[in-house]
Amino acid sequence: MTLAEVRGFLGALQRANPDPRSELAHVDPFSLLVAVVLSAQATDVSVNRATPALFAAAPTPAAMAALGVDGVAKHIRGIGLWQGKARNVVELSRLLVERHGGAVPAEREALEALPGVGRKTANVVLNVAFGESTMAVDTHVFRVANRTGIAPGATPRAVEDALLRRVPKEFLRNAHHWLILHGRYVCKARTPECWRCVAAEWCHYAGKTKAPGGKAAKR
Repeated sequence: MTLAEVRGFLGALQRANPDPRSELAHVDPFSLLVAVVLSAQATDVSVNRATPALFAAAPTPAAMAALGVDGVAKHIRGIGLWQGKARNVVELSRLLVERHGGAVPAEREALEALPGVGRKTANVVLNVAFGESTMAVDTHVFRVANRTGIAPGATPRAVEDALLRRVPKEFLRNAHHWLILHGRYVCKARTPECWRCVAAEWCHYAGKTKAPGGKAAKR
């Protein structure tokens, strides 16, 4: 895509969803951090089923650390990789208390030093909790960036860097939300639903699909 096409594509997504939000249920930076850690290789739906009871039992880092691995585990068994995630959640909670006075740090280096927190998780927390214009590249963003031509790249970091270069400043704060939601609900992995894409006219995907009734995607 040209930069003008990137602007057109994201502008269409903005008009369709002016105030995009994370679909992970959370009430503060700590619950967001835990929810994002739990969402690795799992769906937001499965995480949102588990976290209300978990956060009712342990709403703060100190309470989560006190709950312990077995206590956390009993709440998250419906989430993939729950054993390791239970350990990470307890340990990161302990470190938040020990190193940061029970607060979630707003610095990337400090976030990435916590168990279970990689670059993508840190980007989500920095964006959603602290308002930074970061670009969290999950499987949906990676696919949409490559398929549409917005920001092709061979790795998540390459896509992240390309998006940060190519997305206009006024779209940057919300861009990863738009791309995640677009990939989740429209530009799907197996069969993109191009016929109902609000931004299809700017998309460079060569294999645009038609609706079951035969209606072609816009172009």
